[in-house]
Amino acid sequence: MTKKHSSQNLLTWTIFDSIMEVINTIGRRKTAVARVYLFEGKGNITINKRDLNEYFPVGTLQYIVQQPLNLCEVAGQYDIKVNLDGGGLNGQAEALRLGISRALLKINEADFRPKLKAAGFLTRDPREVERKKPGRPKARKRFQFSKR
Repeated sequence: MTKKHSSQNLLTWTIFDSIMEVINTIGRRKTAVARVYLFEGKGNITINKRDLNEYFPVGTLQYIVQQPLNLCEVAGQYDIKVNLDGGGLNGQAEALRLGISRALLKINEADFRPKLKAAGFLTRDPREVERKKPGRPKARKRFQFSKR
């Protein structure tokens, strides 16, 4: 079965395949999902076809995304292409951090696992938004009590 590809997508994947095996991982946080594709390069991080600094204009979010790369001292060695979906900016940044950490493990688990685990970058944060309950204004908040 042949699939039609646009010339740009075909060229992109051909470039990925010629350099090295593309490492594909996923990271989640709240409702954000980050699909990470890591391959050898010059350290470019592209998120939804935009540069890291353009997608996350706040410095703290850029720092969160780059934490695993800086911790493992591989900041300029790999290019990262990401599809981010759902959630807010902070949830997306933390989902991306988890996805990058998991991708680095696939490269060199013996060296990177102790560092990443000690920093807490391999743990998926399980906290989700609690649902609203009937008869209440929010999940746990109650209407003002009236004695009479």
